[in-house]
Amino acid sequence: MRLASYRFDDRVRVGIVGDDGATIADSRHAGPLVDFFDPAARPRLVAAAAAAQKLDPARLTAPIPLPPAFLGVGLNYRDHAREVGRELGPSPAVFAKLAGAVAPPYGTIVRPPWSGSLDYEGELGIVVGRRCHQIAAGDAPAFIAGYVVVNDVTMRELARPGTLVLGKSGPGHGPFGPWLTTADAVADPHALAIRTWVNGELRQSSTTAELHVGCFELLAWLSSILVLEPGTVIATGSPAGSGAGFTPPRWLVPGDVVRVAIDGLGFIEHRVVAEAPGL
Repeated sequence: MRLASYRFDDRVRVGIVGDDGATIADSRHAGPLVDFFDPAARPRLVAAAAAAQKLDPARLTAPIPLPPAFLGVGLNYRDHAREVGRELGPSPAVFAKLAGAVAPPYGTIVRPPWSGSLDYEGELGIVVGRRCHQIAAGDAPAFIAGYVVVNDVTMRELARPGTLVLGKSGPGHGPFGPWLTTADAVADPHALAIRTWVNGELRQSSTTAELHVGCFELLAWLSSILVLEPGTVIATGSPAGSGAGFTPPRWLVPGDVVRVAIDGLGFIEHRVVAEAPGL
């Protein structure tokens, strides 16, 4: 099932996206999407829904507009580790993206005037469905509401330990969506093709089979330390091919269009714009 946060005529409500991604039905539920993380609640959502209408991508908001936490991990793809010539440790580095980074699945990415190294990173995102703490990897699937496509936009000048949260949290630098694909609709999150294009040029082409720490192990590890609330978004890492991986690096500039797609989950797309004075 595909569940979206969508701006219908009067306000944002939960929408049920058609299998082809081209239509959406108004559920008439104005509460958050998290209300339907429990599969047992979804039949009443469907029963109350209006007839399907054409989906306007511009009306989609981030599926979880204000996640309780937005976490990411670094160096978690084997092909990326080979690309940068680094060894993979037992667990990846962890960082947080602040609330201001959350953005809709279609729109713009702002490049600050001082940043000359704005980068893209296509990623699979996990959305936590139930409060979890100290869970086992074998139990993790029951705690996942679904999956989203993420672009972990990064200002590389600040991508160092003392300022990493700043480098990851620029305004709108954490777009995700286009909707939540529920976990029961994803047969294997570790067998999904993931691709990123910049101006139509394929830059990243990999599969989640390249993940070093898989989705379930990652959720278990994070929950061994943190209490993860429903709606928490976890970006699982990016494969080879980000701008930093080229020689010389290929940074984003105003006018560039970035598309990130994951098989079965859809795609998100953004145009890079220069930050206007005073924002």
